[in-house]
Amino acid sequence: MALSVGLNRVLEPAGVLPQAAWRLDASPAIGPDEVRVRVRRLNLDAASYRQLAEKHEGDGERIRAEVLGIVERRGKMHNPVTGSGGMLIGVVEEAGPASPLAVKPGDRVATLVSLTLTPLRITDGLRDWDGLSEQVPADGTAILFGRSIVGVLPDDLAPELALAVYDVCGAPALVDRIVRGYPGSPAVAVLGGAGKSGSLSLAAARRAGARTVGIVRDEREAAALRTGGLADRVEIADARNPVAVAAAVGEAQVTVVCVDVPGCEHGAILATAPGGTVIFFSMATSFSAAALGAEGLAADVTMLVGNGFVPGHAEFAVDLLRSTPAVRALFEARVAGD
Repeated sequence: MALSVGLNRVLEPAGVLPQAAWRLDASPAIGPDEVRVRVRRLNLDAASYRQLAEKHEGDGERIRAEVLGIVERRGKMHNPVTGSGGMLIGVVEEAGPASPLAVKPGDRVATLVSLTLTPLRITDGLRDWDGLSEQVPADGTAILFGRSIVGVLPDDLAPELALAVYDVCGAPALVDRIVRGYPGSPAVAVLGGAGKSGSLSLAAARRAGARTVGIVRDEREAAALRTGGLADRVEIADARNPVAVAAAVGEAQVTVVCVDVPGCEHGAILATAPGGTVIFFSMATSFSAAALGAEGLAADVTMLVGNGFVPGHAEFAVDLLRSTPAVRALFEARVAGD
């Protein structure tokens, strides 16, 4: 029997997969190859949280109310503006007899699939969340399908730290794969190099033998990258300004976009050498702007969507965190701030 992809959980519209659905059935009773997780913490993706915070002018109560409303209406955390969600950690409560996932009741786990396709029920009203951070203490249940991925939380990392790493673990694994496909020491530019996915991408590129440049928005972020030595060169530029980005980068064989604001497509394309690769990891990316912008610039570049999954991506990201003190310091500061 084919593994479940969650079609039975789709309430509307009929015939689409859970990620594309408007509304899911988040009831806690599981099917034969499903797994129910008791939710302990959500991690909203950066683009979604930024949109909510800007919409509500930083008012935590209103942000919390909107997140609750989205989950109640849709049966999942799927921001209708950004189209993105995040991920969660929790404890396995029950695994169906036909589930292929290597987890059992009592395991502390992180879902490695997006909240935009995860049936989710919140039972505590998010009472312990002030609405002022991407990480959301929560109680409720979530459902994983037969064709899902999940990771058991490592014992040596705080759950909040592991969640932050797992949230972006697809980025460094794909960067590693792409960089190793280039001969010699290719130049790799990371827009948003001081963020979660950006710092891991820089570390992955350097481990793969690349020359790296981190593009950041201000001197504070630049100082953090320089102190940690994560990039061979650090430059300050507004990622939404194509000319400024291209001037700051020079020319890269691989450009990685990890900025959680819209309008960064054209700078990344302009900064990439002919025959090079642009990897978009930001959920704020407009793929029509990227495609049409590349056409208008006569840019012979390959553009990739970071889909969040590469085999072994979770283990790869955790190893980078453990072995790269500068990355760990950036993540711990981010988690402490949340």
